[in-house]
Amino acid sequence: MNAYVPILVLGAIAVLFAVFSVMVGTMVGPARYNRAKFDAYECGIEPTMHAPTGQRFPVKFYLTAMLFIIFDIEIVFLYPWAVHLDVLGAFGLMAMALFVVNVSVAYIYEWRRGGLGWD
Repeated sequence: MNAYVPILVLGAIAVLFAVFSVMVGTMVGPARYNRAKFDAYECGIEPTMHAPTGQRFPVKFYLTAMLFIIFDIEIVFLYPWAVHLDVLGAFGLMAMALFVVNVSVAYIYEWRRGGLGWD
């Protein structure tokens, strides 16, 4: 149990610092509320309701975010593979080659569909 005491103390310090920072920020910071601060902000686009009017909802921001997540996950899998390539041998090389081919197919599909172009 003595091995976990420093971890618990560090966790308690982190929680106390977070709570203290939020409390001091709300007490000391300016509180100038206006209509613009309460409006939703969606990447520079005026927030409107598209569904009731029958218009299409622009999803290019969400597609860009999903592409970013997909290729981040690819990098997360490539780093450990690169570090332990000598241990994994031919099986690891073939498994990673299949993974890269799979992700490359998704990348080429998105490229051909125009998902990487920004209008």
